[in-house]
Amino acid sequence: MFLAENCLEHFTEDWEDIFERIRFADMRRSLKEITLRLILLFAGLVIAHLGVTLFLLTELGADPFNVFVQGIFRTLSRGVRLLTHGYTHVSICIIIILVLLVIDRSYIKIGTVVCMVFGGPIIDFFTRLFDGVIHSGNPFAMRILTLAAGCVILAFGMTIVIKSDAGTGPNDLVAIVISDKLSKPFGRVRIIVDFCFVAIGFFLGGAVGVGTIISAFLVGPIAGVFLPFSERIVDRVISAADSK
Repeated sequence: MFLAENCLEHFTEDWEDIFERIRFADMRRSLKEITLRLILLFAGLVIAHLGVTLFLLTELGADPFNVFVQGIFRTLSRGVRLLTHGYTHVSICIIIILVLLVIDRSYIKIGTVVCMVFGGPIIDFFTRLFDGVIHSGNPFAMRILTLAAGCVILAFGMTIVIKSDAGTGPNDLVAIVISDKLSKPFGRVRIIVDFCFVAIGFFLGGAVGVGTIISAFLVGPIAGVFLPFSERIVDRVISAADSK
């Protein structure tokens, strides 16, 4: 009991420390700019998770992290009927953040918390919205087109999140932290991390298919095309707000 109370107190202090640091982080930015960047991050998050939902509904395979989430969801949902993909996503992100509290809490920004809290519910919302329209019973050609659209939408949303400069999602931080701590190239680490996500997710029942391959090879390059465009969007929004 004493040990449990100590652990609870430790994590409570950690969370208080994080929010205190978030509150006073980057004082060069005004409250208005910080708010705008968070709004942009949330907009990018919505767009990106619309793309993720399209991947999931086609049942042709998802991006590596969501293969992992889907595998855990399908395993646990056999005994927990109220569990959804979104709730599973949030729970895994919470675990990642708790691990980061121990390893290096400096990686956690307010945008990281926003991604953790809203990522899963956004997927659940779009799943309910499109579940009757997009599904594995659709013609294969239509599923491939939906998959391609999801790929483009995911890549665009990702670049808005990145260029908002308000924080990184917990799942993306896994490769970033490992790369930094081991002083290894991020590209190689990201490939290994994604492979681990896919392998574990597939073993647990996650859908691995052409969508996973498309995500692995196309989302990055497409995001590279969108990055300058998304940067201009963010800069224009911030500049327009500053001029008022």
